[in-house]
Amino acid sequence: MTLVPLITATIPIPHHAVAAVLATLVGTAQLWLTKGTVLHRWLGYVWTSLIVFVALTGFFIFETEVAPPFNYLSKPLLGLVLVMLWWGIRLARAGKIKEHRQTMIQLFWLTMLIGLLTIQPGRIVHQMLTSA
Repeated sequence: MTLVPLITATIPIPHHAVAAVLATLVGTAQLWLTKGTVLHRWLGYVWTSLIVFVALTGFFIFETEVAPPFNYLSKPLLGLVLVMLWWGIRLARAGKIKEHRQTMIQLFWLTMLIGLLTIQPGRIVHQMLTSA
């Protein structure tokens, strides 16, 4: 494993990747920590900010070496992430905590699935893991 492909990648890929790793760590903590606390709320703000940053920077990543249909799926998936995030926040503010919880857990796992798609050949993460 090497970080060279990530370090030498064009902007915004390194920033996107670092924010995605941080979002994964914060999101995992959110799943395990007590809900409804001040810490939960503040980590939620951090996680939300990271996910928005990851999604928005994802719109500016144009990798052409990735085989279809994955290169065409990334932008609609990023849009879905932003819509689900907005919906989850809206549910929390409306006091619909059960629905908020379900939406945010689904969103977390969706982002994990999207992250797994970055392992496919031709992508930076694949190059990092295989040193190819």
